[in-house]
Amino acid sequence: MKNAKQLVKEFYEVIFSQGLTERVGDYIATDATMRVGETVYPMGVDGMKAHIQAVRATYPDFAMQVTRQYCDGDYVISEVIATGTHLGEFMGIAPTGKVLSFTGVDIDKVVDGKICEYSGAINTFETLMAAGAIVGVLV
Repeated sequence: MKNAKQLVKEFYEVIFSQGLTERVGDYIATDATMRVGETVYPMGVDGMKAHIQAVRATYPDFAMQVTRQYCDGDYVISEVIATGTHLGEFMGIAPTGKVLSFTGVDIDKVVDGKICEYSGAINTFETLMAAGAIVGVLV
């Protein structure tokens, strides 16, 4: 059995990056949740499959690289770099056709060999602004 860090790294770098939705159930618990602050949303296997498909519709060549990982009990904290060519609409933002690179941090809770809780943040604003996809002022 893989340890928690290996499981999370393989999920992001292989399963998510290659769009292998048929294998999501090997990594994600059926009752998995997504945490945003103090709010918890049901996600499960089907929700993660839908998320992967939506990301890949926007960035067909989307790939994630885990650059560092830390463990604290059941939690795995991963620093990531995600890269993809922006070929689909994203939250009303027209495709730029540019290869974009995002940095982020994912926090996954692993119990019984599966991810049962996900949370994290990815720096979309700065990347989309630098690509000219949105206009804004960084403060």
